[in-house]
Amino acid sequence: MRRPRPRKTALALLPLVLSLLAGTVAGLPAAPAAHASAACAGAHTSATHTSAAAIATYDFESGTQGWEPRGSEVSVTATSDAAHGGTRSLLTTGRTETWHGAAVTPPFEKGVTYEVSAWARAAAGQEPSTLALTVQRTPAGGEAVYERVAAATVTDSAWVRLTGTYTYSADSALSLYAESSEATAAFHLDDIVVTADTDPARSGLTSDFETATAEGWTSRGGAVLTAEAGAAHGGAHGLAVTDRQAAWDGPSRTVLGKMAKGSKYDLSIWVRSATAQSVSLAVERRTGDTPSYDRVAGPRALAAGEWTRLTGTYLLAHDVDLLSVYVESAEGTAPFAVDDFRLAYIEPKPVQTDIPSLKDTVPFTIGAAFERAATLGEHAKLITKHYGSVTPGNSLKWDATEPAEGEFTFGDGDHLVDWATANGLRVRGHTLVWHSQTPAWVFEGATKEILLRRMENHIRAVMGRYKGRVGTWDVVNEVVDENRPDGLRRSPWFEIAGLDYIRTAFRVAREVDPDATLVINDYNTEFPRKRRALYDLVAKLRAEGVPIDAVGHQLHVNIEHPPASYIEDTIETFARLGVEQQVTELDVSVYTDFVSSYDTVPAEVLALQGHRYREIFDVFRRQAEHLSSVTVWGVADDATWLSTFPITRLNPPLPFDDELQAKPAFWGIADPTRLPPLVRALNAPAGTVTVDGKRDGEWDLLPGAPVPRAGDLSASWQARVAPGGPSGPSGGLYVLAEVVDATADKADTVTFTVDGTAYRVRRGGTHAHGFRAHAKPTATGYRVEALLPARIGATAEARVVVDDASGGEISWTGRLTPVPAVRTTTAPRGAPVVDGVAEAAWNRAPEIVTATRVQGASGASAKVRAVWNAGVLYVLARVTDPALSEESPDAWAQDSVEIFVDPGNDKTRGYGDDDGQYRVSFTGRKTVGGTFDAVSVRDNLTATAVRTSGGYTVEAAIRLPTVTLAKGTLLGFDAQVNDATGAARTGVVTWNDPTGRAHVDTSRWGVLRLTS
Repeated sequence: MRRPRPRKTALALLPLVLSLLAGTVAGLPAAPAAHASAACAGAHTSATHTSAAAIATYDFESGTQGWEPRGSEVSVTATSDAAHGGTRSLLTTGRTETWHGAAVTPPFEKGVTYEVSAWARAAAGQEPSTLALTVQRTPAGGEAVYERVAAATVTDSAWVRLTGTYTYSADSALSLYAESSEATAAFHLDDIVVTADTDPARSGLTSDFETATAEGWTSRGGAVLTAEAGAAHGGAHGLAVTDRQAAWDGPSRTVLGKMAKGSKYDLSIWVRSATAQSVSLAVERRTGDTPSYDRVAGPRALAAGEWTRLTGTYLLAHDVDLLSVYVESAEGTAPFAVDDFRLAYIEPKPVQTDIPSLKDTVPFTIGAAFERAATLGEHAKLITKHYGSVTPGNSLKWDATEPAEGEFTFGDGDHLVDWATANGLRVRGHTLVWHSQTPAWVFEGATKEILLRRMENHIRAVMGRYKGRVGTWDVVNEVVDENRPDGLRRSPWFEIAGLDYIRTAFRVAREVDPDATLVINDYNTEFPRKRRALYDLVAKLRAEGVPIDAVGHQLHVNIEHPPASYIEDTIETFARLGVEQQVTELDVSVYTDFVSSYDTVPAEVLALQGHRYREIFDVFRRQAEHLSSVTVWGVADDATWLSTFPITRLNPPLPFDDELQAKPAFWGIADPTRLPPLVRALNAPAGTVTVDGKRDGEWDLLPGAPVPRAGDLSASWQARVAPGGPSGPSGGLYVLAEVVDATADKADTVTFTVDGTAYRVRRGGTHAHGFRAHAKPTATGYRVEALLPARIGATAEARVVVDDASGGEISWTGRLTPVPAVRTTTAPRGAPVVDGVAEAAWNRAPEIVTATRVQGASGASAKVRAVWNAGVLYVLARVTDPALSEESPDAWAQDSVEIFVDPGNDKTRGYGDDDGQYRVSFTGRKTVGGTFDAVSVRDNLTATAVRTSGGYTVEAAIRLPTVTLAKGTLLGFDAQVNDATGAARTGVVTWNDPTGRAHVDTSRWGVLRLTS
């Protein structure tokens, strides 16, 4: 190993204060980290996995690549005046001291030996001089030292190579710089290459601050970083971050050279804050002078005083000149502490070659959304093996392609389209016109004429660039709002231009590329109201001659909801319009709500996800004549938008896991026979049924559990535990099966097996083996009702098999759990004044009592009544609670009443768009919960509260615009009283739901039947 040579005397008089001039400029404001699903950018750092690993290359073709002036009057520029390789070099001018020059923070780490080589020459007209590459090293807590790496005599007539090695052994701040023995000499540098004797891009990086120093972490702005014992998560020290100047201001650590382009890394850091706030872990990268920000983890809410781990993976997809990892907050400047940072290289698993290619297993084109990172390494191999098309997830959206008017940026878009076409893949363009990810300038000062002109210019520029290579375009995206009378989203597009923005977008798109398939794309099209609104819009526009070629169904679904039959109904509905259909953004969340999270997703949940993919792709195969393509929204689980939406959590929704290996979801598509067995779960409430085949009203309280469809055979079923309990003389299990089977045959059967005992009912029979049963024909098949002499304890193993005598068979296997009866009440017609006074309109309504204790053995309770009129449900709650408090900042922890309404009585384990949680405190403070930000229901509530001698009364009116209220309508319904003591919630009591999950799950609510 060659040691650094002593500095020449002429270079030894360097004031220590000038060490501040080396490296990056502190205090530079930074943009917030980009959305996790936003496009990444590419790098001049790289790693080859040989004995001499290339760490960094500076060729200055894209700019100064992070090199900065060293000296107050010095200028460094990328110039074409001279070049060793390529067309540009780095020119340093304006020097007045020998130590003046150009400097960069090098990607060095202690203990590694580096070789640094550079080509240099004097600028034209300059005298010969000695040019040196030197490292200014400032040990933690010490003074700067200057260590020579290489030197050579340069002239203006030829390029000269400088080469040398460098290593260091103590934690230090470093600056690599070029200087000259002639104080005023101008000089060129080019093709600087740093290699190492080991591969730092695989060795990882940790910071535990046990050295009582910042260990290379610096402030992004004016924040003060202090290693101290009071900030420790593990060990004796952590890093306190104080005096922050902005939300983006916080600790940053250069990782240039520690990551290689095309490699994936696991990053984690522990964060603690004295006050509640949300923080993120992100990466800043720069190519030339262009910064980009990629979120790795978060935003994650910190509970005051508690350590929280931010963790995520990152794949470097770009050549970079600067690369750093940092922590920032969502807002504000509150201090926090960090500790135990870890960056670890993830050894890639090879793509499996011994499994079927997805594209060979389906009768339509199957594709995936992708970003630049997926064009590298194993991700690229996965795409080309399994998919026939790709959709750039973000790189063709408006904010990515035209961030300022007339200024187009196609770097990532070009890369993705070029890569796809080079690999023989079809490309879907997503998306030209959308209310989201559209820059503010598009709408600023816009009249209808201006807005449509801006839109036309954008479409012509973007579509025109990729004409003939992008065969399908999502022309407009998410334009429908089923909660509006006309079904149209009130976006800025619509508010300014009305429906003409859609008409114009399709007209221009057709003019630009007559051969492209033009798509109107939306989410939740599988739900009946959204389906109808989009259908009506497409029918109207096509009747006008608007060139809509296809309808895109996004299909962001979860492991349980919506039913696969909804998806099939949607495809069949739009088939009547004669339009092409595409599934454009399929993924399957492992959660049924928006708040739950797993540390590790259970194997049985992944199995359920696999069976869910199976039933969905069964629909697609049956409807293949109406579907031209299906796109899954991501290549693999390591890059999915659902990792941060609607909250940050582990959510693997795709066919391949985060190591690119096939999951049960894959086998659900490719070969369902390889799926793991699935054990489903079904609650069996207590109840009494008249067994006559006429469908007792008890069955209407809950939806049937679907029996997975095969061909044209489908079914659903339910169970009720008969009175008397599992061991009572009149006990047993009532069951119902609704079978869809148009080919009537008396030999068709339904077999119920409970704890190993089978009970078979024939389509043409009434009973067998001594149990009561009836089978009756229906419009689409037949119905079976029976009372099975089954005695069940805490649970029972159950299996339902529907056998079509012509050869088909479907089945359901799972576990039954007895639960209390579904409580019901009625609401007569009435229209009270919402003023907190119980007038005569309430007298006809039966009174129910909240008596199901969820939290606390005693406390506040309420007597509740309900009436209805003209699309409005009215609720009166008289609360007994002598001690009232709103001290907690959380609405749910204040004394309050919550009213839960499911207009469709769907009884799902998550909220539908029109399901609502309506909360009114004792002072009349109103809060509304629902899906996402409750956008569909948040304006439905009118309420008042009045204090009484023993508590308070809440009177509320809740609009229900998504259903037609009438005599006989069933609403999912529950009422809850929150009891507060000081700032804490100490009691919760409901009418029916005993789970404590009524705020995220509608399945255990009671039922409200409307009467006259």
